[in-house]
Amino acid sequence: MTTLLISHAASLLHATPAGHPERIDRLRAVERILEEERFAGLARAQAPLGTLDQIAACHDRDYAQAIVDASPASGLVQIDPDTLMSPGTLEALLRGVGAATHAVDEVMAGRVSNAFCAMRPPGHHAESRKAMGFCFFNNAAIAARHAQSAHGATRVAVIDWDVHHGNGTQEIFWDDSSVLYASTHQMPLYPGTGAPSERGEHGTIVNAPLRPGHGSAEFKDAFESALLPRVESFQPDLIVISAGFDAHWKDPLGSLQLSEPDFAWATQKLMEIADRHAGGRVVSILEGGYDLDGLAKSTAAHVTALMRG
Repeated sequence: MTTLLISHAASLLHATPAGHPERIDRLRAVERILEEERFAGLARAQAPLGTLDQIAACHDRDYAQAIVDASPASGLVQIDPDTLMSPGTLEALLRGVGAATHAVDEVMAGRVSNAFCAMRPPGHHAESRKAMGFCFFNNAAIAARHAQSAHGATRVAVIDWDVHHGNGTQEIFWDDSSVLYASTHQMPLYPGTGAPSERGEHGTIVNAPLRPGHGSAEFKDAFESALLPRVESFQPDLIVISAGFDAHWKDPLGSLQLSEPDFAWATQKLMEIADRHAGGRVVSILEGGYDLDGLAKSTAAHVTALMRG
């Protein structure tokens, strides 16, 4: 059994304006470090194209079709103040959905132990009817729902350690008792959601915000006091990780002070719960991370932990 890395060159086709933090070089940095010899043991797969039906499991179908229809033949189309489409964006989006669902298929079938989807753009800000924060389709949410619809999972936990709160994932699963959404994130910070009082209709939303300047000690305390006990008691059939690395101390979009060992530690803690309740099944999906060195080294630490290194 091994760790599966899913990627696709289409992720490099999503172009953004000069100076935009969510840029092609992010994926190049991730791909470069995962080509190092220490990652030779990874299984590797190309992301298939996702489908509108898979997207519509989490997003309003008319909204999804509107994103498809907005795809430009040339230039850039602005969907949200900081979310834009280029001619290559649509394929990147569909491959991102395909990566998430293929990862679930492989992990749920037991062909691999776990999987990491190295794709862009990210997805956790995308709500059921709204693109925002560089995000169009919520791949982590789609992965969770696909595990339920295609593989009979009854409980899925989505854990999000991106520096920004995953408002989209929270909105999609707000009234769903079969999906636990648990997040650490910086507050105050975009998008302004994620207070501890936001608990969902069934108490299956868990928010443990951190303050600017908080680092490893506060992050681990939030995990051990708020997140991990809830994930443990939920006894998920699958754990999905929204793996954003912009809580790294070098990142320009946040003010948390995490470093690579913190992401490895969090990965290991979640894998321990997955071993107890989910047959070790973990699917991780890249979200944010905008300092290239911090992103690459944090991804490497995360994937090494997935490989039980």
